[in-house]
Amino acid sequence: MAIMSMLAGAPELSFTELRNSLKMTDGNLTTHIRTLQKSGYVTVSKSFRENRPLTTCSLTASGIRAFSRYISLLEGIVKQAQQSK
Repeated sequence: MAIMSMLAGAPELSFTELRNSLKMTDGNLTTHIRTLQKSGYVTVSKSFRENRPLTTCSLTASGIRAFSRYISLLEGIVKQAQQSK
C-alpha cells in the first residue's frame, strides 16, 4: 500500500524516487511494481532522460478506484472503532 499511497499523491514518480522514499531494494520494489502492474493498478513507462534510462510509474484509473475503495474501507473501520469507545 505504500507504493499506491505515494503514487496517489503524484501523477507519476520515477523508480528511483519510489525506491529512495520507501527505502526498498531494487529487487523488492520491482517485484511489488510487477504485481501491481499485473493487477492493472499501475502503469510503467520507460524512456530516456539525458541519455540515461528512466522508469516511471503511475496509477491507472483502475488503481485509483481500488485505492479509493481501500481508503473508504479504512475510514469506515476507524469510524466504527471510534463509535465503540
